[in-house]
Amino acid sequence: MNATQWMEDLQKNISDLIARSPAADLERNVRAMMAQGFSRLDLVTREEFDVQAELLARTVARADQLAAQVSALEARINALEAEQGKRTSSSIQE
Repeated sequence: MNATQWMEDLQKNISDLIARSPAADLERNVRAMMAQGFSRLDLVTREEFDVQAELLARTVARADQLAAQVSALEARINALEAEQGKRTSSSIQE
């Protein structure tokens, strides 16, 4: 028997021993208890979190774009009002 075969046999025997031991039952019970506890909490999955984070990033980008557009429109309105005010004051002076 070579060393590789011996290691594989040892690993298989240990895995079989663990699978039949009370440790396997304990692990299953702990997992079940944790799953039950987590289900009672108001948690989201990582996938849901990532989707919401992406949606928030797009919303922030759109809000920034709209804010820039509003600023440009306000500047345009102010320029038009200033131009109109100059026309009105020059027509009054005539």
